[in-house]
Amino acid sequence: MSLKDPILAIVNKIYEPSTMVERKFGRYDLAFKTDSEGRPILLFIGKKNEQGQIVGDRYSRRLKTDDKGNPIKDHWERKGKSS
Repeated sequence: MSLKDPILAIVNKIYEPSTMVERKFGRYDLAFKTDSEGRPILLFIGKKNEQGQIVGDRYSRRLKTDDKGNPIKDHWERKGKSS
């Protein structure tokens, strides 16, 4: 399953650097970790269990930039189930 435009709109924003951000999106719970520049790089999507962990899918962002900071490559890869 690839990420659709509404979720991509959320994860393409800039957030507080080096933090874990939790959000609700429709019936899904989202949690993503940001890099030192505030860009989401690791995404968990699914339902939160009693321990607060998201059970669902895990995605990792492949982000390459040139020397000026312009994106060369930017896509999300599904890494498997999260528990």
